[in-house]
Amino acid sequence: MPSGKASKQRRRVQVPPPPVRSKGGPRRRQASPRALIGAGAVVAAIVVAIVLAVVLKGGSSISLKNEPVFGSLAAGLPGAAQVDALFKGIPQSGTTLGRASAPVTMLEFIDPQCPYCQQFETQVLPSLVNTYVRPGKLRIQIEPWAFIGPDSTRGQAAELAAAQQNRIFNFAEVLYDNQGVENTGWLNDGMVAAVAKSIPGLRVRVLLTARSSAAVKAAQKRVDDLAKADNITGTPTLYVGKTGTKGAKVNLTSSTDKQAVVAAIKSAE
Repeated sequence: MPSGKASKQRRRVQVPPPPVRSKGGPRRRQASPRALIGAGAVVAAIVVAIVLAVVLKGGSSISLKNEPVFGSLAAGLPGAAQVDALFKGIPQSGTTLGRASAPVTMLEFIDPQCPYCQQFETQVLPSLVNTYVRPGKLRIQIEPWAFIGPDSTRGQAAELAAAQQNRIFNFAEVLYDNQGVENTGWLNDGMVAAVAKSIPGLRVRVLLTARSSAAVKAAQKRVDDLAKADNITGTPTLYVGKTGTKGAKVNLTSSTDKQAVVAAIKSAE
C-alpha cells in the first residue's frame, strides 16, 4: 500500500489549495469567514479542539472491553448528529451510497487525511446527497485511497471495516469533520474508536477488530490496484457517468467546485 514514503510527485493534488485554514486545529463543517468571527463558531471550535485533545491523549492503545458494543450520538464527536441526519434513510451497500437503480454514478477517490478531500466532502457532498442521491438520481461509490502517509492507511482500514457494516460514508464524514493535520499521528486508534462510537448502530468492537482482517487487507489492495490502473495522482479524483460505465473524469477547478460536478451529473442523465 502507498505510505508516507510516496514520492512528492505522487502526492500532487488535482486541485488548487483550498482557502488557508489555521494549522493544528480541526476543520469545522462548512465553515465560512463570516461564521468564524461569530461567538458561536468560536465556541464550537474550542469544543472540537477539546474533544480531539482528549481523543489524542488516549494514544494508539485501546482496550476492546472498554469500548461500547454499539455507537450512539450520546458519545458523538462534533458533526456526528448532522452526519447521521444526512445519510439517514439512504441505502448503503459496502462502498456505495444510494439506490442501485440510480441512473448516474459518481466514483470518488479520497484520502482520509487529505485536506482537499475534507473541503469537498464537507462543503459539496452534503448538497449532492440531498439534491441527487436521496431522490434516487445518483449513487456514489467511494474508494478510500491511502497515499499521504501512515495516518491515511489507518483511516483507510477503518473506513473499509465500516463498509462491512454499510456505514463507510458515515465514518468518512465524521472523520473529515474532525480531521487533524496530516502525518502528525492524529489518526490513531483512539480517533478511530471515537469516530466509531459516534455512529448510531455501528458495532464498535467488530469494526476495531476487522481493521486487521484479511478481508480489509484485500480491500485495501483492491483500491490501491485500481488507483494505479487509473493513474490516479491525487485526491479528490472524481468520475461521473451512467451507472454501469466507468464515467468521465471531472475536472475540478478547486476542492469545492460543485458546479463542475453538477454539470457532469446532468450530462450523464
